[in-house]
Amino acid sequence: MNTQRLIRWCVGVGCVFLSQTLWSQSYPQRPIRVIIPGAPGDTCDLMMRLVSPVFAEKTRQPFIIDNRPGAGGQMGLMAIAQAPPDGYTIGCGQGGNLVIIPLAYKKVAYDSVKDFAPISLMASNYMALAVHPNVPFKNTQSFIAYGKKNPGKLAFGTNGEGAFLHFATELFCQQAGFRYFHVPFKSAGVIVTDLIGGRIDATMSAFITVQSHVVSGRLRILGLARETRAPNYPDFPTLSEAVPGYTSGGWFGAIAPANVAKEIVTLLNQQINSAMRLPDVREKTTLVGLDLHLESPEYFSQTIQKDFAKWGKLASDIGFKPQ
Repeated sequence: MNTQRLIRWCVGVGCVFLSQTLWSQSYPQRPIRVIIPGAPGDTCDLMMRLVSPVFAEKTRQPFIIDNRPGAGGQMGLMAIAQAPPDGYTIGCGQGGNLVIIPLAYKKVAYDSVKDFAPISLMASNYMALAVHPNVPFKNTQSFIAYGKKNPGKLAFGTNGEGAFLHFATELFCQQAGFRYFHVPFKSAGVIVTDLIGGRIDATMSAFITVQSHVVSGRLRILGLARETRAPNYPDFPTLSEAVPGYTSGGWFGAIAPANVAKEIVTLLNQQINSAMRLPDVREKTTLVGLDLHLESPEYFSQTIQKDFAKWGKLASDIGFKPQ
């Protein structure tokens, strides 16, 4: 009986320990290609490059990073979905391209639930409500009070209609109880430039995007979209202190093509989580405003489903029509 047949037989009769042992001995036998649906330097790229040396040391096989930017991550995700489900091509997905894009567009070439096998939810970031330092608002409460008294006057910059920053801003203003003026931009960098120049009033942006400008004094943060204050930045209040229950942020995780063997998913999950436990990895990710997650593939799958429900409801509530 060959290894594959023995594994199938053992799973059928409940020999889970034996099947996992056989997989750990036979996989991986060659380098693993990791498709990043973005350019070098983005969060998915950073996370995979951090865990790659640890994975290579433990398995004697490296991760080969393959950056595939384009169409907001859709090009890379299509390549992952179409790869053989043998464990030798995996990738990294994020909330923006796995959840927001399918909600924002009528035609998407992949099904986020059916075409991928979640491996590990590696990290999440958190948003920050940033304003120009000369605005009169000293805290989130006064900002909201102004917005309620002046409906539609506060100009928020986002990265486009139906993009993640747009949805995050809509959710905040909906829960805070005021209307705002939407100013869509093509990129987060242009939003920051116009905010520094005083041409817009505020933006809901990833903390790491505005952090350096806050340090230099060119921007000010009113609050972070976390449940609790960030351990490294305890002086920044959470937005939920003013708007109970409001949190918002992106997440990033390892995925494989659908139908990859469960034993491969389990092994990859264990090795990636083991790498993220290392102090050096934790330190580097915390400094750039990331929270690490050491959870199961099932937890990652539930996170995707919960986000579809959360942002899908918001899209329905605001009458957003997919493009």
